[in-house]
Amino acid sequence: MNEIKVVIISKSENLPPMQCNKLFHSDEMFKIIEKTPGQKPYMVIAYDDDKIVAHMLVMLRRRGSLFPPYLFTQGRAYGEGEYTPDCNKEEVFGEMLKCITKELRKALCLYIEFSDLSTKMFGYSKFRSNGFFPVHWMEIHNSLHSMKPEKRLTVKIRKSLINANKSGLKTKLATTDKEFSDFFKILKNYISIEIRRYIPDSKLFRDLLQKGYGNIFTTYHKDIMVGGCLCVYSETNCYMWYLASKKNFYRKRTNAITTWAAIKHAYNQGYDHIYFMDVGLPFKRNNFREFILSFGGKPVGTYRWFRCSIKWINKLLSWSYRE
Repeated sequence: MNEIKVVIISKSENLPPMQCNKLFHSDEMFKIIEKTPGQKPYMVIAYDDDKIVAHMLVMLRRRGSLFPPYLFTQGRAYGEGEYTPDCNKEEVFGEMLKCITKELRKALCLYIEFSDLSTKMFGYSKFRSNGFFPVHWMEIHNSLHSMKPEKRLTVKIRKSLINANKSGLKTKLATTDKEFSDFFKILKNYISIEIRRYIPDSKLFRDLLQKGYGNIFTTYHKDIMVGGCLCVYSETNCYMWYLASKKNFYRKRTNAITTWAAIKHAYNQGYDHIYFMDVGLPFKRNNFREFILSFGGKPVGTYRWFRCSIKWINKLLSWSYRE
């Protein structure tokens, strides 16, 4: 391999032809983000001579906060990107990470977050050398190819599903604009009470659904929508991005029957796994994690990597999350 050249592109008309398999690093996702209010895409491309050997999509999000600085930007990447089989993956990633970190710092990005890496230790030294610090995280995925999902259910979740049906809860795929809007209202209200609350502009999800990259499952009680979830699909896997339900209305039953509908649909469509994208920090007691595990998923301890552009804050957080 010759010396790697890294190029960062922020406009879709400048994108070269690329082989894209992963949705979260594809040119299609780049174009969708480009058209989404409050977001800006950066495609980091690594060349070996004239050959593209890797590419990685990083999103710059504009966010609001109840506390200072009130308005700020966050860099976000899901996974480490895509690579050709013959390249040195970690070395190329290190070059791309160094370049995008500098670019986002120039863009006054407050902090950068990397999640959903292929392995726990991937890029460990590269992240460290670029000022990132790791936070222990928990991920859960259900295998759909080796056993029917019904056989993985715990007794507790079976009872919840029986009670959900007795309560008259029904789940279906959203097909109309009104169903999308009603689900988004529920999602916004649900996310607003979460500590790590953030939801992109609805245009991002509308475009994903229109292009066939996802589905919304909506749950009703007597023709009133009470919950739902949003799933996206990449390669042979399904990813549950958001799950939400109305307050004080059979919340556990609603979430149970909604999640179950998404799992069954992914299984029937032949996907290998369903991943739950944000189970949260690995606290000893985590009700949402226990709920997701009751469907028979596999918990995996991993890292999320963060870097704050304010040096003293980054040092403080690095010390707080030291291993």
